[in-house]
Parts: sequence; C-alpha cells; structure tokens
Amino acid sequence: MWIDTHCHLDAPEFDADRAEVIQRARDAGVGLLVIPAVSPATFGTARAAAMQCGGAYALGIHPLYVRDTPEQEALAGLAQALQAWRDDPRLVAVGEIGLDYFVPDLQDEGSKALQERLYVAQLELAVAHGLPVILHVRRSADGLLKHLRRLREAGRPVPGGIAHAFNGSEQQAMAFVELGFKLGFGGAMTFDRALQIRRLAASLPDGALVLETDAPDIPPHWLYQTAEARAQGQRSRNEPAELPRIAMTLAQVRACTLQQVESLTAANAIRALPRLSALTH
Repeated sequence: MWIDTHCHLDAPEFDADRAEVIQRARDAGVGLLVIPAVSPATFGTARAAAMQCGGAYALGIHPLYVRDTPEQEALAGLAQALQAWRDDPRLVAVGEIGLDYFVPDLQDEGSKALQERLYVAQLELAVAHGLPVILHVRRSADGLLKHLRRLREAGRPVPGGIAHAFNGSEQQAMAFVELGFKLGFGGAMTFDRALQIRRLAASLPDGALVLETDAPDIPPHWLYQTAEARAQGQRSRNEPAELPRIAMTLAQVRACTLQQVESLTAANAIRALPRLSALTH
C-alpha cells in the first residue's frame, strides 16, 4: 500500500471533484492519505476529508496562518479540538506546525516571534497528548531542532513525527532522524535540478524516508506550469494519485525496485505516525 503522508485534500482546489480525486488515488494504489489542518478554520474540513477518503488527519496551526486567528484563541481552539477528538483513531498527529523563514511577509521580528511562540506551544500540546508532529520546515531546520532538543533534555520529548518537504543539509537531516523523525519526499524530488534533495533521498538511511504529495501543492515536474502558463489558466494541481510515479524517482536514486520503495515508505509512515497502523487493515 502506498501512503501519502501529507495531502491537503480539504483544500478548496478539490471542492469541485474531491470524490473523483479520492477514486483516482485508490485506483493508483494509494491506500491511505494523511490530511494536516493548517488553521482552526480547517480543523473540521481536514477531519471531514479524512473520513470521506478513509484516511487520517492532523490538527495544527501552520506558520503561514499564524496571523489569521488571535494567538490565544487559536491555541485554545487547538487544545479544545485535540481534547474533543482525542479518541478518534483518525487523529494521528499535531500538524502542520513549524517555522517559515522564507516567506518575506513573515520575516519581521514580530512575525518570527509569533511563529516561534505558536510552534513551542503546539509542541507542548503534542507532548501532553502523546502525539507525533508534522513539521513545516522552510529555511528553519535549526530553529525547529532547537526546541525539539530542549524538550527532550527537559524529559518531555516529542514522540517523533515527520519533517515535511525536507530540503535541508545532511547534518540537519540526521539531527531530525536522531530525534525520531522521518523526512518527507515528494514532487520536488522529481526535478533534475533538485540535486540536494536527490542526494538526501539517495543517501539517507532506509528508516528515514516517507513519501508525500503535499497536494494540491508541490507538483512533480510533469505537472509543473510556469507562472506565465498559470496566468493563462493552465493548471498545475497535484493529486495523491501521483504518488507512485513520484516514488519512481526515489527508486531510481536509491537503485531499488518500486515495490521495495512502497514497502519501505509505508512501514516508515506507520512508525512515524503509529495510529496509522489501525487504519491500514
């Protein structure tokens, strides 16, 4: 079974044909989707999409959405949802959470401080609920690692999870692995010019890798459209059905079979998000 460990199936881009997208994923052999929420406004839609596709969901406040809801209101809403749905077997993680040091609008000191406060508070909630986390990592690996290490040293370790769309250094990658994390690889890996991502995909230990699409985002090279083409109405929407073809790149760079990649990454996904185990049967 293929497992897409990061798919925003609840996004508006899928409103017109969500059922067809789910069927295409099933036809492609993608048996399980993990749908991370990005803000309190999407907690319900992520859960509903997971139920519709028979998949899983995570609850969190994405760093790009930290200004959408007042800080304390957002954290209270997350705490309430985690408590209300704590016994839902489809709730598998706290996420998508993290830090984004790439988007220009979030690089002033106030935005950075807000991102960090929300990230730390959500790590604390994950520890309290015994849930792994799904991390947004964009030019922010060292900042994310700092707080994960601090909690471990305090005797309250975060129970692992996934560093989504990882594109850091090998040293940073191994630091996440040492803390019990898997690293997510998806459409970006399919581009010939993605040399660093491909090097990591080829060299990391077998137990470090999971697959994802981030649909509708991060399309693989065969779906990519330039900004000019998109302005003319051409679509570059990614879908979970693309996962097996994306996986072919991983098989190529690791010199193994597609079946080996399928087995390996599915097993790693379950290790990263243990509640997935009950959903795979």
